[in-house]
Amino acid sequence: MKKLDINEKRTEAHKKRVRYGYIMALFCAIFWGIWYVPGTFIWNFDVVNDFQMLVSGVLNPDDITNKGFLAAAIMITALNCAFVMLSYFIWNLCLGKAKFSEMKRSIRELRCCTKYYLLGAICGGPVAILGSFIAMGYIGGAFAAVAALAYPVIGTMLSRTWLGQKISHRAIAGVLIILMGSITIYAIALFDDLQKGTSLIGYVGGLMALCGWGIEGAVAAKGIDVSEPDVAITMRFGMESLIWFVVMLPALALLSIPVYEYAWYMISDPIILLTLVMLGLTFGFCYVAWYKAFPLIGVGRGQAIGSLYGLCSVIFLVLFIGVADAIGEEPARAASLVIGAILCTIGTVIMFTEKTGEVQCLRDTGESQGEDSGEDLP
Repeated sequence: MKKLDINEKRTEAHKKRVRYGYIMALFCAIFWGIWYVPGTFIWNFDVVNDFQMLVSGVLNPDDITNKGFLAAAIMITALNCAFVMLSYFIWNLCLGKAKFSEMKRSIRELRCCTKYYLLGAICGGPVAILGSFIAMGYIGGAFAAVAALAYPVIGTMLSRTWLGQKISHRAIAGVLIILMGSITIYAIALFDDLQKGTSLIGYVGGLMALCGWGIEGAVAAKGIDVSEPDVAITMRFGMESLIWFVVMLPALALLSIPVYEYAWYMISDPIILLTLVMLGLTFGFCYVAWYKAFPLIGVGRGQAIGSLYGLCSVIFLVLFIGVADAIGEEPARAASLVIGAILCTIGTVIMFTEKTGEVQCLRDTGESQGEDSGEDLP
């Protein structure tokens, strides 16, 4: 049997890490895409509609105001976070006591990383995830998914300016195509709604998701430099839980909004509870895979492959709720959504098919985050 020299061993180890990073990013896209199915379903329950009408002070669902809608979006996002944390508790129990020991060590000895967890929690929770639920509830799951597909653009730019990671010409070409796709997604639908005088809160939610997840990707990469990924993601959602259950929900309660009562009604209903469990499991493991991919293949590439969630979400939504409900019945809007999704997917594939030596997580100095070889993958 031929013995490998040290350089060949390093090259082989590098290839295995990159392949594992690809797999994690692909799992992220699949779980993320599935998440939009229960995320869309949850807006159709009577409890949620009753809560919106109560907060809006109306008797007709067609008269629900933005106040009632936003209160419901905050309640749903908080419950989503709670069930994600439950899934992480089970996940860490399965991984063993070592993860809890690492968590304690991170809190005690690596206090510098907590600012990254907090910033990631703010960008991911009250910005990105809340914005995505707003878009799902107002415009639909398919738009909410596709509207945020340009988030790798922000993540890639931040990884270049803040983290000092290299961006190849191929990655730049992919970014430009994704931008074209995003403009296509927003342009026709936004122009149509502006003419009709329709509220633009759904589009604001889509932009919140786009910006929030783009920024969080760069923040996550920085935090993972000083903490293990499973611990980082658990603590990041732990801080998001504090934002919802210590700040946001009590603030709604002080405004005489019965958010706790309706949250309990939702948890007490077996069907809604199952929907919340599905939200927690799919989104929880999506984030696990997302955070594991960054130190292996870099922010830009990890986000680019993760962007395949848009295509996955449209497929799952069509399978579970039908074509008309998933992408709409208006031909122009449906066409802009599909064309935009195709363009974003093409841009993603272009970024994804870079040579390994050009992967974005390589520093300008030639150093890497765990990647030493510039060899092409077979």
